[in-house]
Amino acid sequence: MSNTKKERKSQSFLKGAAILGASMIAVKLMGMIYKILLSNMYGGVGTGLFNAAYALYNPLFMLSTAGFPIAISRMVSENVAKKRFRDVKRIHRVSVPIFVLAGCICFIAMVLGSFLYVKIIKAENAIFALLCLSPTIFFGCLMSIYRGYFEGMRNMTPTAVSEIIEAVFKLFFGFTASAVTMKLLNSQYESTGYVLGTKCSSTEDAQAVIIPIAIGAAITGISLGAVFGFLYLFIKHKRSGDGITNEELVKSPKPRSNGAILKTMVKTAIPVGMGSIIMSLADMVDATLVQRRIDHIMQTNPKALLDIYGSLVPDSVYHSGQTHIYLYGCYGIALTLMMLVSAVTQVFGTTALPSVTAAWTSGDKVQMKKSMETVLRVTMLVTIPSGIGMSVLSEPLLSLIYSGGGVANEVEIGSKVLAVMGISAVFIATSTPMCSMIQATGRMDIPLKLYTIGMVLKIVVNYILVGIPEINIQGANVGSIVCYGFVTVTAMFFLCRTTKIVPDFVSIFVKPLGASIACALAAYFSEQFFDIFVTQRIATVLAVLVAVVVYVIVLLLLRAVKREDILQMPKGNKILKILEKRKLIR
Repeated sequence: MSNTKKERKSQSFLKGAAILGASMIAVKLMGMIYKILLSNMYGGVGTGLFNAAYALYNPLFMLSTAGFPIAISRMVSENVAKKRFRDVKRIHRVSVPIFVLAGCICFIAMVLGSFLYVKIIKAENAIFALLCLSPTIFFGCLMSIYRGYFEGMRNMTPTAVSEIIEAVFKLFFGFTASAVTMKLLNSQYESTGYVLGTKCSSTEDAQAVIIPIAIGAAITGISLGAVFGFLYLFIKHKRSGDGITNEELVKSPKPRSNGAILKTMVKTAIPVGMGSIIMSLADMVDATLVQRRIDHIMQTNPKALLDIYGSLVPDSVYHSGQTHIYLYGCYGIALTLMMLVSAVTQVFGTTALPSVTAAWTSGDKVQMKKSMETVLRVTMLVTIPSGIGMSVLSEPLLSLIYSGGGVANEVEIGSKVLAVMGISAVFIATSTPMCSMIQATGRMDIPLKLYTIGMVLKIVVNYILVGIPEINIQGANVGSIVCYGFVTVTAMFFLCRTTKIVPDFVSIFVKPLGASIACALAAYFSEQFFDIFVTQRIATVLAVLVAVVVYVIVLLLLRAVKREDILQMPKGNKILKILEKRKLIR
């Protein structure tokens, strides 16, 4: 649908990042609340079952989209820069049947594969969660048709709104469905001694039957969110179009054939998609290995593992043979917080792609350098303090966000995991926008090669270290540091070599690192100080506030933020005038 009245929306990198970032913060906060509520209700075992469902879902979803959203975004951005608006329209039409077919195939694959996967990880009660999550693959594919298209037009708003719709359904409908299911099945057990026809001899037996079903009910909210997120994007595109005017279409060159566009799309998508698929498969293998290796320890040398955790592993979990699921759930509790950081920088990767592609296509080296440095600098300003801060305040932070629930043992285990995971978060979160910029230059093959090597390193390290009782689940963190550390460093090398641009490393890395160290020290010592006078929860909140203030002050003193960064922010002119007046920015 063309639009002769409305001017096409095109957002700068930071404005697009601000829109997606704001929505991502809202989405991740709702997602975190959702997971916290579920963890508080169902403990480590319930969290383990929930994460097991995603371990299979993620690689299949990546397979179903296979890099096409990024390919569409890049192709649309490139053709808009060249004013080939008829090609832009045709790209959208060609993409529709691809996503519909891929979504159907991978939906069926997940349904059938679920029954095999639960046997591999020795958690057959995870089947409810897996089956309830499977429709999300199909509707996620349909959403990808529109998200990649709008993002290529540098309009991040539709993606942001659809993500919020998904999150709202996940939180409110998913949690309500889970709570109602839990209440009804508990009532059934209390009155009859049965749960859905299964005789339960104790409350622990009843919970072992009820929790997997309740987790499945919670996940139905995720699938419904995907349905309504797609409906919003479909209606938005039908009613508002994409902003391409009739005049632009008339002046546009004759479009390439469907076959030529499809060939370019596939050529672009395959290396991108394979990289994402490989890392998702690595995560699935990671989740499978972690659980199987811990289960192996419990079969061969349980005393060594139990000596480490002692009473933190409940007797009911141990006797039911679910220790591996329980510890993986504790790992997942820490992962919930860490994923906030990587989600934000994923936004930077998404918004960087069309911005860097446009600069690269036009051959503007000055703008290319500016775009690269902005992406890298903003990424470092977020990831380094977040990762170090999580490591320093791991136990207080998890105790704060999981307070009020009966998961104190899981939090104690998870805090030790998060202390190491905070370091891996820096590399995990940084690798995404770096690889996105490499893809924007047309080198789709490089991230694929880097992720492949990284995956192999991760699997080898995890297999060896997780199998050592003294290390156990911490081995997964070490594997992530090795994997994503390699990807981040080598991606930076190839980005510089491909673009022949060397960014200002002092501004991008050294200054944020210095400010982050000051931030971490402020967080640690202020938490220790406030803990003397107030409760730990209040002390943690105050420590975080102090750390943020110290971080911002040190950043400004180090001149780590540039004028162009401020100008691209919402109300950037006003903010810049205030900072210039106080001589805090050049």
